[in-house]
Amino acid sequence: MNSFLTDGYASPLFRRLKTLLCCFFATLTLPSFAQQGERDPAALGQSPATGPHVELLTSGTKTSLRGLCVVSDKIIWVSGSSGTVGKSLDGGQTWSWITVPGYEKRDFRDVEGFDDKTALIMAIAEPADILKTTDGGKTWKLVYENKTAGMFMDAMEFWNSNSGIVVGDPVNGRFFVARTFNGGDSWQDSTLQRPEAAPGEGCFASSGTNVRPLDRDEACFVSGGPRSRLFIRNQAIDLPILQGTTSTGANSVAVKDHNKYHGGQHLIVVGGDFAKDTIQEKNCFLTTDGGKTWTRPTTPPHGYRSCVEFIGGNFVLCCGTSGVDVSDDDGMNWRLVSATGFHACRVAKKGKAVFLAGSNGRVAKLVR
Repeated sequence: MNSFLTDGYASPLFRRLKTLLCCFFATLTLPSFAQQGERDPAALGQSPATGPHVELLTSGTKTSLRGLCVVSDKIIWVSGSSGTVGKSLDGGQTWSWITVPGYEKRDFRDVEGFDDKTALIMAIAEPADILKTTDGGKTWKLVYENKTAGMFMDAMEFWNSNSGIVVGDPVNGRFFVARTFNGGDSWQDSTLQRPEAAPGEGCFASSGTNVRPLDRDEACFVSGGPRSRLFIRNQAIDLPILQGTTSTGANSVAVKDHNKYHGGQHLIVVGGDFAKDTIQEKNCFLTTDGGKTWTRPTTPPHGYRSCVEFIGGNFVLCCGTSGVDVSDDDGMNWRLVSATGFHACRVAKKGKAVFLAGSNGRVAKLVR
């Protein structure tokens, strides 16, 4: 099928609201080195020795980190507000931090790392920019810029070192989509028919995970706000998740079988209401038939969640501003393992390590 979400790439809502979010969650100064070795105790009286727990690796850097890419068990890239990019080459034990020159007041809501030298960062809005480094962050090259009024990019995703996609809020009533087939060296705005947005509908730039590979040659993404939907190929599937206001809807989607041809059957979507982040109402739904039917977990996550990630076997992790939850049964039952908030969680592309990133420069590791 010829679609903007096929052929080898992973595919002005809330403009005021997103600006408020940046101000609310972000802080504005940047120390040279981060604190290390702190531990976040598990919530609900669970002893860290008895199950999964969150170990805080670094905090105190005055930035809100929403971009997170775990290249391997050792190489981690993070990005956030105040033009901040961080990198660790030893599994999060030590960090190097930089402020990208000329972008000191910009918000890098997503990062895609390929190795210890090569990465892309996404500056969200007006102009919407994508920058690339090939020397470990010492210098950055502008590889894409869009000065269209109302532009707001939300997330980017890659299948491999060449094929990628970036999605953004509606422009002239249709969601923004651009693609790359050369590792982000250049990007092309989609010339195919992009999905039409409902009034007020858009995407949340909360964790860089509202767009994901659906299988080996297609993508999907989720929207939120007054209407929340899952977009697969040329389908727009209404979600049963909480929606109806500008602070509600789907924030993140994870696909368990994305590495298979004709995969994309087993998905989890999380979100809720970030303005009431402890509410568990309709904040998570699962499908095993590609979105035809949806199931609510027996025990849902403990509040609004901005990111969800399959981390191996039947284990799933999700996080948000009110805490971190783990499931060992593919998302049917969730257990709160930390009351500390995080924006993003990702498993290593090459490896098994799982890391989280959040406000105040927090980066943590899930220990199992």
